[in-house]
Order: sequence, then C-alpha cells, then structure tokens
Amino acid sequence: MTVLTLAALGVLAGLLWSWLSPRAPYQVTAQGPVLADPTTQALIAADGWFAVITGGLGLVCGAVAWFVGRQDRLSMLVGLCAGAVLGAFLTLWVGSTFTLGVVTVEAAAAPGTKVVPGALKLTAEGVLVSWPLLAVGLFTLLEGMHGYRESPLRRPYAGEQPDEAG
Repeated sequence: MTVLTLAALGVLAGLLWSWLSPRAPYQVTAQGPVLADPTTQALIAADGWFAVITGGLGLVCGAVAWFVGRQDRLSMLVGLCAGAVLGAFLTLWVGSTFTLGVVTVEAAAAPGTKVVPGALKLTAEGVLVSWPLLAVGLFTLLEGMHGYRESPLRRPYAGEQPDEAG
C-alpha cells in the first residue's frame, strides 16, 4: 500500500515539476536542435525544482510513515524506500513526458531562426535520490529518537541510584 501511494504521489510530483520548471530554449538548425543560449540557467533550475519537490515529499512521507506505521516498522521502512525510489523515477518520467507551463524565450535566438522549448530532463542525476534519502533518513532519525527515549540503556542502573561515595 505504501509503494502504491508513493507511486501516485510521484505522478502528481511529475506534473508539478513539469509545470514549475523552466525549459531551456533550443534553436532548430539543419544539424538538429542546438541550445540557443549556452549560458542559460534553465537546466540547473530544472534540477533544483526536482530536488525541492521530491525532497519535500521525502520529508513529509518519512514523517507520515513513522507516525502511521507503529505496528510494523521494518515493513513500513522497506515500503517507504521502495515507494520513494519508484516515486522519484515516476516524477522524472511524467515530468519529462508531459509538458505543462512552457515559456519560449525568443530573444535567445538569432534573427530568422525558430526557437522551441527543450525537453525537461535532469542534468544532475544525483537529485533522483533526494526523495528516498530524505524519507528514509527522517524515518530513521525519528525511530532513533523514539527508541532512545524508550531504551533501558538510558537508565543504566535500572532504577537504582549509583553510589555517591566516589
């Protein structure tokens, strides 16, 4: 159930990423599409929006999974990790397949050439791990804090007072 929920969130996140991220302008030439403005920040912005969207979802999913999955923590953690990985890949696929909110920058092209928005893609593929890393990391942090509070190791003398005659 966790994996399917996170997969559905991945589809929604992909649509949001497609809508928010700017597209780099490309010129259509005889050799094919060429980046119209080599100094564009649109490629970096797309990676940043992906990291913000999936990282935010990772934090929310990690916290919700910890609060909901009190009976069986291990299976919840495995489902959270698998679902977050699947959700991140679905976000990438949906965001790069469906085009929402595209703005073409005509000023970047030379006069007389056609400018088209480029496909949305990741240039820094490491941001794919932001969702699973933050989800599992927050889940583990919450579990560690809760486990420490309940641990008998926190009370090493098992309710007895240590000798104060040291």
